[in-house]
Amino acid sequence: MNAEFYEALALLEEEKGIPKEYMFDKIKAAIAAAVKRDKGVNPEMVDVVFDEKKQTIRVFAKKLVVEEVENESDEISLEDAQQISKRYAVGDFVEFDYDPSAVGRIAAKVGKNVIVQAINEAVNGSLIQEFEERKGKLVTGVVKRIETNRNVYLEIGKYELPLNVRGQIPGEEFEEGDRVRVCVSDIRKGTKSQEIVLSRSNSEFVKCLFELEVPEIADETVKIYSISREAGSRTKVAVYSDDPNVDAVGACIGSSQTRIKAILSNLNGERIDLIKYHENPAEFIAASLSPAEVEVLEISVDERTCRVLVDADKLSLAIGKTGQNVRLAARLTGYKIDIVSK
Repeated sequence: MNAEFYEALALLEEEKGIPKEYMFDKIKAAIAAAVKRDKGVNPEMVDVVFDEKKQTIRVFAKKLVVEEVENESDEISLEDAQQISKRYAVGDFVEFDYDPSAVGRIAAKVGKNVIVQAINEAVNGSLIQEFEERKGKLVTGVVKRIETNRNVYLEIGKYELPLNVRGQIPGEEFEEGDRVRVCVSDIRKGTKSQEIVLSRSNSEFVKCLFELEVPEIADETVKIYSISREAGSRTKVAVYSDDPNVDAVGACIGSSQTRIKAILSNLNGERIDLIKYHENPAEFIAASLSPAEVEVLEISVDERTCRVLVDADKLSLAIGKTGQNVRLAARLTGYKIDIVSK
């Protein structure tokens, strides 16, 4: 049984990265608490010694040698101690081993709940520590299972994490074994559990793809000003460069459209409009309504509103299906846009 115990701890360390010393401390504290409940002994006077080489576990209580006993659970008289061994003196500790069968019963009481809790605490701790560094970045996982509610579980390193339906691009389908890129969008820390939030549907996922595929964005030669997205349908990305010799939009498209195609291959048929950002809000708003050509009539920078004029036959293009084009342009620029036709 002891051999299985040590083998299980070694397996936890190998597969989950939980140090054996951490588990020893947790189990020791739990056994001490259980001995207190079982025998009425002060847990501070209980010790547990793990010997991996001999594959043994020793549980014993200590009693302080005193002239006159005031607390029988923690103290032993000098006279009684010297009946055990003449070498004991006042101030020494006498160790009393527990019967292994009694230890077994105590360990069984401690057992599952304490060990499971310790494992969860350790896994969550290492999980949070590792993914804190990856927050806002892309990671790649392998689909391990798909639930009936369409939640997908990805194996990322030594962890299995959920990609919930709301984090998926609408309409995409997965199969076990698929390699999937996701963005670590959030880390929610609760009192009892922690959650790593993965997403392919937020704007940050698109931003991460551009950083991966466009070196000029990674080194900040080209910068993303803003992104507005309706996942699975359409995204607008505003880009610019402080270097007048750099074509920000062209850099994102790449030679023979290689860069933008690589980005689109991760988006399940979603369209991307690349917009050149202008410091002049009127120019930026006009560009954001692409592919329609519009003329800005009025603009209020303070109220963040504007009116734009478009040819009557281009009105539906400017507004977009179900108002999507003007809606995305408004989010991209931060302006409420009112479109009127000639």
